[in-house]
Amino acid sequence: MLIGFTFFSATMWGGASIGVAFPPWPDLALIILAGSAILTAYVAGLGYVGYKSGLSTVLSARFAFGDAGSRWPDLLLAFTQIGWYAWGTATITIVLVRLLNLGAGWEAPMMVVFGFAFCLTAYIGYRGIAALSLFSVPAMLLLIAASAYTALRDAGGAAGALPPGIAETLTVAEALTIVVGTFVAGGTQVANWTRFAGSARAAIGSTCIAFFFGNGLMVAIGAFCAAVYGLSDIVDVLAVQGLLAGGILMLFLNIWTTQDNTIYNFSVAGCHFFRTGRRRLVTFAGAAAGTALALLGMYNWLIPYMVMMGVFIPPLGGVIMADFFVRHRGRYPEPGEEEAVPRFNLQGIAAYAVGSLAALLAPGIPPLNGIVAAFLAYACLVRIPDHINRSNRSRETRQMGQISGGSFRAQR
Repeated sequence: MLIGFTFFSATMWGGASIGVAFPPWPDLALIILAGSAILTAYVAGLGYVGYKSGLSTVLSARFAFGDAGSRWPDLLLAFTQIGWYAWGTATITIVLVRLLNLGAGWEAPMMVVFGFAFCLTAYIGYRGIAALSLFSVPAMLLLIAASAYTALRDAGGAAGALPPGIAETLTVAEALTIVVGTFVAGGTQVANWTRFAGSARAAIGSTCIAFFFGNGLMVAIGAFCAAVYGLSDIVDVLAVQGLLAGGILMLFLNIWTTQDNTIYNFSVAGCHFFRTGRRRLVTFAGAAAGTALALLGMYNWLIPYMVMMGVFIPPLGGVIMADFFVRHRGRYPEPGEEEAVPRFNLQGIAAYAVGSLAALLAPGIPPLNGIVAAFLAYACLVRIPDHINRSNRSRETRQMGQISGGSFRAQR
């Protein structure tokens, strides 16, 4: 399921955008490896939280941000998933219109049809998503292999695929942000699946395979093909390779497997935001919102959208992991073990703000800055009340000792 989730054409588009901006070796290869490693480590941590707690990401956010405060992560995560859903809906429509030489008037009605059709497996639920992934993942691997082989052949072998120099249009930090941003929003919600894992090894292992191998492969193939053909649009690359007609079914399945996971994520966040169990209604509402965004031109906003997610999403995961590993020491309290979650956890909100500012303003790699700054800020903030409480308890103990001693002497 997670590989089907990460096998997404948008990731190839993101890879293509950096593939035309850097020499393939060693610059591009190191960027892809470093970005994939950052994303994988981040998602694996959250995957373990999901497995260990049995909670979805938005339920973990209640501990980190408070009962009412967790509605902010709900909104942010739901919005990012709707953006991906809109982009996928627009992409498959545009591909089909190009392939079939249809007029522009066909785009709007086809977007509406696909926008609601893609949510059907998510409407069924976890089993519907899993069944589709079992079929589509091997199909997408065939398309990737065919595209990579064709690009290598057209480049005249491995040596020809490495042009000596390409004009840089992105900084290294921006490129790394795109690699991480390809799936940082979906990865932040990986607990929605790993909560069902049977072991920690299954949760972490499947996460690493999907996000390092699966997502990294999609980025690398998109970048490699773009470097060979000088095109940043993967649809144009497939057309040049003569694979657009043969790969259209696999491309369709590839997008569908991500669309249903995406809208499932939206439904989980939406149900938590409205505190409702009507998941299917929320699923259809999300599909409608995503379709509307697709009609408004989401296809053209992909790269700025990825950069935005690479800045504002990672701090969320940083706070959630710090809350689980530092504050709760790897185990959330069971019902009845402590007082109710506060309406707003000001420590979590403050730590998220620190992480977002670090991602926006600090030099370096924005997603990594956001994760580390949010984690450290929360870890420090939760220690302050503990230190104050320990000091107060020590003071009270000394005072009680003095009172007890005085009373004892008075009695004597």
